Amino acid sequence: MQNNNKFENKKTDFNNSKYKPGDVVTLKVARLSDLGAFLDAETGNTNDDILLHQMQQLDEVIDKIGQEVEVYLYLDPKGRLTASRRLPKIKVGETTRAEIINITKHGIFVDIGAERGAFMPFKEVREKDTLKRGAKVFIKLYRDKSNRIAATMNVDEDLKKIAQDASKAKKGDTVTGVVYNFIEQGAFLFTQENYLALLHNDEITHPIKIGDELETRITFVREDGKINVSMRKIKEKAISEDAEKILTFLQNRKGQMPYSDSTVPEIIKDKFQMSKAAFKRALGSLLKQGLIKQEDGWTYLVKDSLKEE
Repeated sequence: MQNNNKFENKKTDFNNSKYKPGDVVTLKVARLSDLGAFLDAETGNTNDDILLHQMQQLDEVIDKIGQEVEVYLYLDPKGRLTASRRLPKIKVGETTRAEIINITKHGIFVDIGAERGAFMPFKEVREKDTLKRGAKVFIKLYRDKSNRIAATMNVDEDLKKIAQDASKAKKGDTVTGVVYNFIEQGAFLFTQENYLALLHNDEITHPIKIGDELETRITFVREDGKINVSMRKIKEKAISEDAEKILTFLQNRKGQMPYSDSTVPEIIKDKFQMSKAAFKRALGSLLKQGLIKQEDGWTYLVKDSLKEE
């Protein structure tokens, strides 16, 4: 092995480089040194050779000049193009779900399976105040103006391209999906079946955030091949759960509340996190069971139904 440790400190000049950070390429070993193997960058200038450090060679020993090696290219802290045998699970232009591994004052780093995480500037982040380390979100890789690999959460059009037609799905089926965007009407999910799903605000039973994985029920199969889903269970069970929520609310207010089936939807949503229709169904169930009564816009627990302290 040659004792050639020369490794220039200058940044890689991408105007003269055939390869860029983020590339997964097969390169030939041009020379060997105590640092590792220098790979031929094919510029005709040995100063442009790309170092594959011994620490980045994994289990395979790279010890022959002319040997071809598949590597992932990235920039080291000094801006030099460097190689690693740790290949990413996603390439530039592709979309996947990735784990957040660090949050800084400038942006977020996500794990793409490579030597370094991909940086996602805050301008490319959705709902940044709700995101935490360990959360898994849908991202797409791209190159920024400095030729560095970067990530974005603006993946709507990309998910549409890879989505499957849900026309054969059935109403009532259970599907698990990940929240990737919010709109005024609710949230968009991408399911394990690669379906695009709309979760309407009225069908959300508790606060959710980007990256959450939700088990939902198909409520409508749309003509465009997408689906509408709900976090609620079938109506009979939902009435029972909603009714229990109202009973608990009443018990915490000494058996009375200034809300009834005439209360406006906005107040019901704020106080009970359910739609006006669900609230009325639950009240109707409780009325039929003789557990509550209504007078002048108020709802009261029937005395026998109030639990003793």
